[in-house]
Amino acid sequence: MKATNKPTAVELSWFQLSLLSYLRESHPDKAADRQFIASRGDAAAETYSNIIKWGGTHDEADEIAAQTLYEGLHFSPYRTLVNILWNEFADEIDPALAEVAMELMSRLSSVFEKYTLSDDFADSQEYSLLYTELTGAIQTLLEDGVQ
Repeated sequence: MKATNKPTAVELSWFQLSLLSYLRESHPDKAADRQFIASRGDAAAETYSNIIKWGGTHDEADEIAAQTLYEGLHFSPYRTLVNILWNEFADEIDPALAEVAMELMSRLSSVFEKYTLSDDFADSQEYSLLYTELTGAIQTLLEDGVQ
């Protein structure tokens, strides 16, 4: 029988499964990165364990482990594009299609690169500038016949 390196759900820890679920929803471009999921999940599990060992509560351990698990992932370019498609282009593009947002992510990467994306970026003043710039870029692509 041929061995496989692809982990099954049974082989993933709770933290890894939680991260994988989140990545599929908000960062599908990262959902196939098994090394990232494993290392981040292991770090969160270790953090949780250490907090408990040091006398912390399970709630404290959960909160700090979640910070470790999701650090740098709170802002999602993919989700931003899905929201723009839904809010601004529902008549032109079917926003339910994940492929559309994924395709736009690759086409609009230069727009995202202009900004310093962080966990709290969506709460910044720059977010509205990004939103507006992405909306214009998508409109231009649609006018050029790209879908």
